[in-house]
Amino acid sequence: MKNLLCTLCLLLAGCSVLSAEEKRPNILFAFADDWGKYASCYAQVDGENSINSVFQTPAIDAIAAKGTLFKNAFVTAPSCTPCRSSLLSGQYFYRTGRGAILQGAVWDPMIPTYPLLLQKEGYYIGQTYKVWSPGTPRDAPYGGKQQEFESAGVRFNGFSQVVYQIVERQDKTTEQAKQVLLDELRKNVQSFLDDRPDDAPFCYWWGPTNVHRKWIKGSGKHLWGITPDDLKGKLPAFLPDVHEVRQDFADYLGEVRAFDAGLKTVLEVLSKTGELDNTMIVISGDHGAPGFPRGKCNLYDFGTQVPLIVSIPGQSKARVVEDFVNLMDLAPTFLEIGGVVPPQVMTGKSLVPVLESNRNGLVDESRDWVVTGRERHVAAVRDGFLPYPQRAIRTKDYLYIINFKPDRWPMGSPMAVTDKSAPATQQLENNTFIAFGDLDASPTKAWLIEHRHQPQWKQHYQWAFGKRPSEELYVLTDDPDQVHNVAGNLKYAEVKMRLKGQLMSELKSTGDPRVMGDGATFDKPPFTEPFRR
Repeated sequence: MKNLLCTLCLLLAGCSVLSAEEKRPNILFAFADDWGKYASCYAQVDGENSINSVFQTPAIDAIAAKGTLFKNAFVTAPSCTPCRSSLLSGQYFYRTGRGAILQGAVWDPMIPTYPLLLQKEGYYIGQTYKVWSPGTPRDAPYGGKQQEFESAGVRFNGFSQVVYQIVERQDKTTEQAKQVLLDELRKNVQSFLDDRPDDAPFCYWWGPTNVHRKWIKGSGKHLWGITPDDLKGKLPAFLPDVHEVRQDFADYLGEVRAFDAGLKTVLEVLSKTGELDNTMIVISGDHGAPGFPRGKCNLYDFGTQVPLIVSIPGQSKARVVEDFVNLMDLAPTFLEIGGVVPPQVMTGKSLVPVLESNRNGLVDESRDWVVTGRERHVAAVRDGFLPYPQRAIRTKDYLYIINFKPDRWPMGSPMAVTDKSAPATQQLENNTFIAFGDLDASPTKAWLIEHRHQPQWKQHYQWAFGKRPSEELYVLTDDPDQVHNVAGNLKYAEVKMRLKGQLMSELKSTGDPRVMGDGATFDKPPFTEPFRR
């Protein structure tokens, strides 16, 4: 009883509960920008006809082979800064003040974050490439620039572009050019390890941005051997199944393949410390694919569902679990792994009980739903610098979405696109802000706009850019791509009412400003102030 009381006192004080004799595990977090649920290890659970069957991610697969693969991992917001605000704080994005928006984000230093809490308890923390941005101060939730280890350079972040440049300018082969970037990464990771005190456990964030656009057109095939037309018949229904779009997606997968090669390099460097067996490895991404309809900045699965592969010390058997996870759950998980009690303000729920189980399938029966949402992404895509506010609840069987302002354009105003004219292809492929600015510039975006008047593609154009009703409901067993809205179908009236009640209850109980008071907090300054680069 006395020992229990001592432990409880430590818990209440927010201190470490590990004994002095226990060696705390290291934490490696590999977090890719704009990476949706794409890795070859997912082909085993998604089936042979999935996108994941057309390419290989051997380093990621090796971790999955001795770790836990989560089938149902989602971000709280499909936009870089809000997602990262949520992950670092262990809270829903809408609870992080100005961290809830992308352009114009400002970090509130009063919000506790897992890396700084771990640092306070003796962890040596560091990061390479991107943690929290765009926002001010950059990477503030991780301790800012002083935790940065990238003195060897940041060229990995433009992987395909830089490889092409090296081949052209330095007379190297493609493989030699790739190795230049991997060697640069190796030096960055080594600099972190060299700076670490010998007796300190480490918490390291590797966050490359290469999976974020832009990429070199055709690089998926040229650099990684991913054949675009192998994707024929595998793309979701809302993407035109044409060569141009397949090539664009193959190039996206090529950048995932580069991330995988980088991960292999990081693991090789860490293995030389002799502590890899005592390291928790977590691999994930901050939201779905950029520059493709219904991906980034959308609450459909294509925008919010991400990979999550976790390996903890002592685990050797592969597991596949179906528990629903929000990435805000990682903060309390990292803290618990590090022997630090999560602050009560965190709305995330530690995954440690799920990770320590030996079961497959649904481990924690309470983990059968998640809530997602979004506010402002790009500032100047709507009059008044307004957001497109949405909230959604995702269960095994349904996706229910509330669009609070259906009169607004989901992907931003058409800008230069009219019924009679549109910008040139090159502009649409390279200038995000020229039209529908919440959808990144891309060959796919250009193709859809250019073919918007052709009868067979009008629906695809509408799926991508059209205004949406106030409510959306999708039956996932019949409609996995979430293109047939049944919110107005009386057959599902009871289901819709139940899901709406569950969603609103969670939003209100966690203090979402969008449903509190007049619900207009995010429609007013400072959340709607102009943004200047």
